[in-house]
Amino acid sequence: MTVLLPWAPEPALAHPGLLADPVHDALERWAASDPRVGTQVCVVEIDPALADTAALVAAYDLELTASVNCVLVVGKRAGEERLAAVCVAASTRADVNYAVKALLDVRKATFLPMERAVDESGMEYGGITPVGLPTSWRILLDERAAAQAGDIVIGSGLRRSKLVLPADLLATMPGIEVAAVAQG
Repeated sequence: MTVLLPWAPEPALAHPGLLADPVHDALERWAASDPRVGTQVCVVEIDPALADTAALVAAYDLELTASVNCVLVVGKRAGEERLAAVCVAASTRADVNYAVKALLDVRKATFLPMERAVDESGMEYGGITPVGLPTSWRILLDERAAAQAGDIVIGSGLRRSKLVLPADLLATMPGIEVAAVAQG
């Protein structure tokens, strides 16, 4: 599936102003080890009011499966805090209560509060993406999202743009773990 937007996405590294700083830095590091990143990870500017998935897919007639959401989850075990980014196709939901909780090996997993998510990720709420998150965080990509054919749309770290890249390329990002973490 090719994501069709009203304008052509352009290579993300050529447009650092459309990326949160940690996203740009991570893309540069990733591109150094995988040259596909320089040409296949693209960015497109959007109206910030359309950053939320429902608004974006409605405005551009995208299929929900073309959009991948990233939520930040936290849990504790023996006083140790465990953080993870959970990435799922927008047509599904993150299975925080079972799959994610089990993978993090915590008694209870909850969504990271918005203020903390923004502060610790260095990204805008509504634009948080797995690209550029702290390396100490686990990044869990749902196996169904990873297996999609063609391009997906994810956050850029900013509300005013989105990354567009092949799902199978995202699955190769350093530090990412492909696992069954979605329900629906």
